[in-house]
Amino acid sequence: MFLSRQVDSLRSELRARLPEMLPGRLGVAVSGGGDSVALMHLLQGIAQRESARLFVITVDHGLRSEAAHEAKVVAEQAAQLGLSHETLRWGGWDGAGNLQDRARQARYSLLTDWARGKDISAVALGHTADDQAETVLMRLGRAAGVTGLAAMPFQRHRGGIELLRPMLGITRQRLRDYLTEIGVGWIEDPSNQDNRFDRIKAREALSNLEVLGIMPETLSRVAENLAQAREALALFAQESARKVARVEAGDILVDRVGFAALPDEIRRRILVGAVLWIAGRGYPPRQTAIDQAEEALLHGRAGAIGGCLLIPQGHNMWICREFKAVEGLTVAAGAQWDGRWILTGPATAGARISALGESGLQCLPDWRAIGRPRLALKSSPAVWQGDALLAAPLAGYANGWRAEPAPEWTEFHTSILSH
Repeated sequence: MFLSRQVDSLRSELRARLPEMLPGRLGVAVSGGGDSVALMHLLQGIAQRESARLFVITVDHGLRSEAAHEAKVVAEQAAQLGLSHETLRWGGWDGAGNLQDRARQARYSLLTDWARGKDISAVALGHTADDQAETVLMRLGRAAGVTGLAAMPFQRHRGGIELLRPMLGITRQRLRDYLTEIGVGWIEDPSNQDNRFDRIKAREALSNLEVLGIMPETLSRVAENLAQAREALALFAQESARKVARVEAGDILVDRVGFAALPDEIRRRILVGAVLWIAGRGYPPRQTAIDQAEEALLHGRAGAIGGCLLIPQGHNMWICREFKAVEGLTVAAGAQWDGRWILTGPATAGARISALGESGLQCLPDWRAIGRPRLALKSSPAVWQGDALLAAPLAGYANGWRAEPAPEWTEFHTSILSH
């Protein structure tokens, strides 16, 4: 009876954090660790009850020799529950950048690509209250604001897929107690003992804070409270952006006077939202870069941030794609270019889509009549056949071609709510 109550309680808490209507096809990412194994077992019961199909996926980052065996263990556990299982493999770290961040980004990309290919609309992840608390501590160390301290959201849209974290209010210990009670084992990742990683340092620090009443559940609730504040600020930022910023052919034109009259927090949200909308980066630029860009915008100075340029023009500021960020980017006609544009037109052998660039501008003597800055036009998509410019729809030279936003490229003012 005790076990039944524990299982019911965990499932109830988990279910409360899932969409009201459970997707008919739901993915669950399982590494073999206690958190994700518990998630798989709990979700299996929920999916059965609600006539949903559950698909298990494991990501092998190729960083440890034991990973392949761990994926095999997960496959066996999934089979015992009557669930299908697949393993995705990352090519591995090339030594550039931060290892944990690169691995995390690769994991999300692999998961969302897999889900789209399987017609799965959502993937559940095994992050717990402990993970949330550790994230809050690490971001405190970076002097994060409301958005940073709100930490991980319960639900996030990425690449057309919903990433769900239904266990952010459940502690790691409760999940392990549950697995022990039902007689299911799990794998301990040795990297969880590696003090070189900030997350492990945060985990140790958190254990020392319990004497002050600062527990994983406490910090998880703090993050949830701040998430509510973040949503309120996002709504205010969206309303303000509609008044001071408008979209011009994929660029953002900001009224500097109206922008300067806004509270600093709202100004930052609009600026970051514009950069993420144009450059498509998963994470906002560093705080120092945001500060410098905000100063440039307020004082009408040119600048650059996160793959975008700030170009002053009278009382306005253009925020547009930086040419060097798309220089050399080439796709076939009809394919998505820079994650934003799709160019279609007459069937033309050898037609390709690349940035207009300086050579393209030289073919358009009337480009100034458009009213957009030269640097903004340079980074716009154009149609080429060899060295010949066939069209530049966003620069006033359509020639039978048109540029349309990619389907998943959300409208700018709407996108502010998701950052």
